[in-house]
Amino acid sequence: MAKDLQVLNALDIAKTQLYHFTAIVIAGMGFFTDAYDLFCISMVTKLLGRIYYHEDHALKPGSLPPNVAAAVNGVAFCGTLTGQLFFGWLGDKLGRKKVYGMTLMIMVICSIASGLSFGHTPKSVMTTLCFFRFWLGFGIGGDYPLSATIMSEYANKKTRGAFIAAVFAMQGFGILAGGMVAIILSAAFKGAFPAPAYQDAPLASTVSQADFVWRIILMFGAIPAGLTYYWRMKMPETARYTALVAKNLKQAANDMSKVLQVEIEAEPEKIETVSEAKGANEFGLFTKEFLRRHGLHLLGTASTWFLLDIAFYSQNLFQKDIFSAIGWIPPAQTMNALEEVYKIARAQTLIALCSTVPGYWFTVAFIDRIGRFKIQLMGFFFMTVFMFALAIPYHHWTLKDNRMGFVIMYSLTFFFANFGPNATTFVVPAEIFPARLRSTCHGISAAAGKAGAMVGAFGFLYAAQPSDPKKTDAGYPPGIGVRNSLIVLGCVNFLGMVFTFLVPESNGKSLEVLSRENEGEEEQSEAEMRATSGRTVPV
Repeated sequence: MAKDLQVLNALDIAKTQLYHFTAIVIAGMGFFTDAYDLFCISMVTKLLGRIYYHEDHALKPGSLPPNVAAAVNGVAFCGTLTGQLFFGWLGDKLGRKKVYGMTLMIMVICSIASGLSFGHTPKSVMTTLCFFRFWLGFGIGGDYPLSATIMSEYANKKTRGAFIAAVFAMQGFGILAGGMVAIILSAAFKGAFPAPAYQDAPLASTVSQADFVWRIILMFGAIPAGLTYYWRMKMPETARYTALVAKNLKQAANDMSKVLQVEIEAEPEKIETVSEAKGANEFGLFTKEFLRRHGLHLLGTASTWFLLDIAFYSQNLFQKDIFSAIGWIPPAQTMNALEEVYKIARAQTLIALCSTVPGYWFTVAFIDRIGRFKIQLMGFFFMTVFMFALAIPYHHWTLKDNRMGFVIMYSLTFFFANFGPNATTFVVPAEIFPARLRSTCHGISAAAGKAGAMVGAFGFLYAAQPSDPKKTDAGYPPGIGVRNSLIVLGCVNFLGMVFTFLVPESNGKSLEVLSRENEGEEEQSEAEMRATSGRTVPV
């Protein structure tokens, strides 16, 4: 039934036009904000340690205690996981549009509130910061299933992968923007309020005005989200939700006629048929029929996203520690607080500019030519290779003459993460599940990814510590070191390559064909034919 609807066929064969790019920008600005908000915290954690956890006569600047650092870095992921599950489910129950603006407003309010975190003691400031970052993550989480689902349901089947990947690629610009904002602010404050290095004057190395820097960096994320709100509210509900879930063919035809600027018939004669077909193909998420049709698919999308994010987020959040280990960022005691922010932000921005952003857009360019499966398999393969290439001769890379080689190899792992599974794990769940469960299943897959991100974010804090207790950061137990951590991440990437074989190729196919939207209806019609004809119809 679904494949015969004119409104859906019109979307599948529509030429690329202005409304496609408008949808990419509207959905993409949400992802720009998501990435900015999630990753900007990694540029200010060292500053928070200097400001709120300074110890007199200590040889090194103050740093966040392990439990506080884990909470500050990871609490947004807890909120994101919760938001992905909740808003994914809500998007299928109420419709994509009704929920879409809600997530954006949560992001705007909580971005501002994070920068206004208050308290008389370090503990109270960190507690309020974590509280607001949890709810910020909750809003960000809703953006994942809704943006992917909306873009997939608006797109034509020929370039659908590129459009969804382009939305996700805005993450790269968000990471880049986070680094640039931190560079500009830290440079401006450093010039306005000069300070000596920590080893020369520990207390004076952190000027009081530095407290404004981290707050402004966090609050800046509200600006792009706020600018997008009006346009999100003007977007019509997707035709696939309106026709296949809400069963309102007339409204779907009217909405898409305006969007595509062509005349689409409401097909009133099919309205009754669509309503009757509801029972034939309305199995729920926790049913044997869903397990039979899509169980392995959901396992594949969830497991690959989980494994990818263990590696991806542990690298991204803690790359400043890796850069310090190889000498790209000088020892903390040789810098003042704002200089440290500047150098961490500069290093992360260079990585984003040279590998993260290009990787995303390589995916956009090739996903509809090469296909999702091959790109994901290739990405996991090269991430595995480069991780082991970094880890096995790790001592070689730490030598002064070889440090740039380490940075290049490290950048290549990011390039193939983004020209690979980091993009495809976002695209595929928005294509292969039925319309009435699409947002929910994408939310489940994304939530599995954020569970992996938490493993990476929390686990890497401890794992990357040196095995020698004398060399660990204050408050941390000995870990397995950076080298062994990279070996573990290489093994994780290899497992991702294995689980990729559970994910089907969705390139160039209609959403209704991929999700087997008509299967139940076809079985029902065959049963009716057998009953009326009194003979067996071959299946």
